[in-house]
Amino acid sequence: MKIVTRLVSFLVGGLFIFSGLIKLNDPTGTEIKLEEYFTVFKTDTTLHLDKLSGLWDFLTPFSLILAVALTVMEVVLGVNMLLHHRPKTTIRSLFVLIIFFTFLTFYSWFFDKVKDCGCFGDAIPLTPFQSFMKDVILTGMITWLLIQRNRIRPILSTRRGSIISILSTIGCIALGLYAIRHLPIKDFRAYKVGANLPQNMKPKEKLKYGPEVYIYKDLTAKKNVEIGKDDFTKNWKKYSDTVKFKFVKLDKPLLNPEAQPKITDYKVFNTQNADITAQTLTGKKFFIIIPEIAKTKKGKKVAKTALDAYPKINELVKALRQAQIQPMVLTAAGEQEVEQFRHQVQLAVPYAFVDKKVLKTMVRANPGLMLLQDGTVKGKWHHNDTPKIEEVKKLLAK
Repeated sequence: MKIVTRLVSFLVGGLFIFSGLIKLNDPTGTEIKLEEYFTVFKTDTTLHLDKLSGLWDFLTPFSLILAVALTVMEVVLGVNMLLHHRPKTTIRSLFVLIIFFTFLTFYSWFFDKVKDCGCFGDAIPLTPFQSFMKDVILTGMITWLLIQRNRIRPILSTRRGSIISILSTIGCIALGLYAIRHLPIKDFRAYKVGANLPQNMKPKEKLKYGPEVYIYKDLTAKKNVEIGKDDFTKNWKKYSDTVKFKFVKLDKPLLNPEAQPKITDYKVFNTQNADITAQTLTGKKFFIIIPEIAKTKKGKKVAKTALDAYPKINELVKALRQAQIQPMVLTAAGEQEVEQFRHQVQLAVPYAFVDKKVLKTMVRANPGLMLLQDGTVKGKWHHNDTPKIEEVKKLLAK
């Protein structure tokens, strides 16, 4: 029994540390997921979460702080579990945390919302059901530890355990802040340095589809259901009940989803609403990526460093033109807002429009910088690390 309990405690501790460190490598990714949840909760009428819309509005601006706090807690509690440091408090805290995570993954799976909970960031993408089952198993393991908590003895003295716990907290916060002020230490996304975007926009193999299915929304359960043609033929009267069901679409299920392109939503449009995606993937391009201009306006303390970066960016833009490297702003803001902001920061660069979520996936900075050569990512920078033209040329020469 003691061996089983120790093995379970090590598995739980190790998994929490692994999950937390991956997310601390990219706190902005966890911030995006929390914002998605808060947005969905605001319109949820099934669980009546919409009645707390004021709370979700209040929490949204603090998504990044919450992301760092949750991930630091994951790692530190995982370390404490490995050391059996203050076991009763640690296990109770882990139980509360896993119940919270299980609710989020259940919500994603059962209600078909927020397709990826971000459990392991972009390192190990899981389906909503896989994420939920992972948390169910973890809940069972932590419940076992909760039952056995009186038999668990610390490996180190309380003083030594506390020192390691405090140092872990400091180290995790430092890692999170570094990733926020610069870029993730390890980039797992399809836009990482060295990635060829046109290649990532193609399927790995020919996509195979199964028989057509009817997608109906079950108005009682408030979720979509797939109905095969045979089932629909036999029970068409049942699905014709407009009080209980609503037709959504006729679909063909993908049989080899693992073959899907890594990038499916990269689309670039100019001010005339023409698709210029292909043009952005040829030649030497330097993107100045601004997902949210509103967050870099004057008067906001959090935007001070972002505004301070533009003189260096403007200096680089001049050098880029002399080196025949085309600079371009990619943003999700409206045309009028872009024009006003360009004059404010003296950014005389052509601009185009891309979906905000795509821009946040491309680079975790606002603004962020990306260098491409014929669609291959040669370099990426946070605005705090704006490069010199010599560094840009050196990367293109490789």
